[in-house]
This record gives sequence, structure tokens and C-alpha cells, in this order.
Amino acid sequence: MLNVAKLLHSKGFHITFVNTEYNHKRLLKTRGPSSLEGLPDFGFETIPDGLPPVDGDVTQDIPSLCESTSKTCLAPFHNLLSKLNSSVGIPPVTGIVSDGVMSFTLEAAEELGIPNVLFWTMSACGFLGYVHSTNLIDKGLTPLKDETYLTNGYLDTVIDWIPSMKNIRLRDFPSFVRTTNPNDFMLNFHRAEVERASRGSAIILNTFDEFEHGVLCDLSSIFPPIYTVGPLHLLVNKIPKNGSESICSNLWREEPECLQWLNSQKQNQ
Repeated sequence: MLNVAKLLHSKGFHITFVNTEYNHKRLLKTRGPSSLEGLPDFGFETIPDGLPPVDGDVTQDIPSLCESTSKTCLAPFHNLLSKLNSSVGIPPVTGIVSDGVMSFTLEAAEELGIPNVLFWTMSACGFLGYVHSTNLIDKGLTPLKDETYLTNGYLDTVIDWIPSMKNIRLRDFPSFVRTTNPNDFMLNFHRAEVERASRGSAIILNTFDEFEHGVLCDLSSIFPPIYTVGPLHLLVNKIPKNGSESICSNLWREEPECLQWLNSQKQNQ
């Protein structure tokens, strides 16, 4: 997401990067207290994720985080947009680029009458796997009947009704489909997020046309305009120096000791 922001910034967009308070604090702890001061036209803001405070530098429980953000983040996000739109020296918000599973932003964008582009961060074939998880449910392939289905060969069931992904098996789908609980939160959460994706102004994916052409054709027949914007890491490396190169998003502290060991080795060994 930060790479997308850097690319847009390099094309002249004013960027406000919005993170949760918890992850923003982790970034400051990892990168240093002044690491996210940003540039005059590339700033950072936060909203609460609605979860209780967590001690330590750890990854939050993902199902709890998804449930909380979908239920509690719209109001603080809307308040942030109002603050930005009334701030002196900052241009009004004219568009939103949000993570595909943060679709609460769609409601705020629709209310303001501005575009909301959804960035699904996995590959195109990974996203298509999310899309067809709904069909797995409708066809009775998931939820699994019981836990024996995890080991009895059932996951090798061939899925032959997705033209652009031939010879795939049930086990090749995102792992949240391997539940025995019809009320499993993540199964139903992703189904709802995929259904809401059609409300986006566009969808962007970190891939390129020649790499996943067939899958992209399938997705384009289902959703609003789809744009391939990858490979992001290579494109970001081509951005002329503009100050944004110092902004990074490490949630974990880097450990350079391995480089010291590597530098002590003989060449070609």
C-alpha cells in the first residue's frame, strides 16, 4: 500500500496515508520517532481499530481485527475525512485508495461523491480464489463436513469450472475455506468483502497483464475497471529521488547482524 502511495505521489498526488493507531505506533517504534514526519505533500494520519490495547510488539489477531475494523472504523474514518477537508494548507480529499478488505471506506466515499479504488494486495489468481469462494459455499464444497476432510484427500478435489485456472484443487484456494463451521467469521467476512468490491470505482492489483492475462479477463467480466499496477517494487525503484524513498513501513525491527556475517565470508563461497 505504501508503494502505491509513493507511485501516486511521484505523479503529483497529495498523499495522506491512513493507518491504524496500533500499527502506526509499531512503525514509529521500528523506524524511529521522526521516521513518519513525511513531506509537505505526503503525510500520515491514524484511526483507531476498535480493539483493546495490546502490550508488546506483536501481530494482532487477524479475525478479531477484521471484525473490529468492519464494525467500528467507518465513523473515525469519516471524521478524519472531515478534518482533512477543513484543514488549511491541505487540498480537499478527491479520492480514496483503500485495502480491499477495508471496504467500510466505500460508504464514506459514496457520501462525499468521490472515487474509491480498492487495492487487493494478493495476486490476480489469489483474488479470483477469493471471488470463487462464494461458489464453493453455494456448491456445498465448503464448509467441510468434519475435520477428517482435512486429511482424507477431500482437499484434492479438482475444481474444473474456472476457465482461467485449470487443474486446481480445493486445497489451492485461500485457507479460510478449510473450515468446518458454517458461521466461521473469516469465511463470511471475505465473502461479504468480495461482494462489496463491485461498488468500487476501480480495482488495482499488484501484477501485470502478460503474467496473469486469463485470470484478469475473468475478473474484468465480473468487476468494475481493473488496473494492473505491478510489479510495485520495481516501479518504485524507478521513481526519481523526491524524499519519499526514506519513508518505509517495517513493522518489525531490522536485524543487520546477518549482513555482518555475510560480509565476513569469502566471495563465491
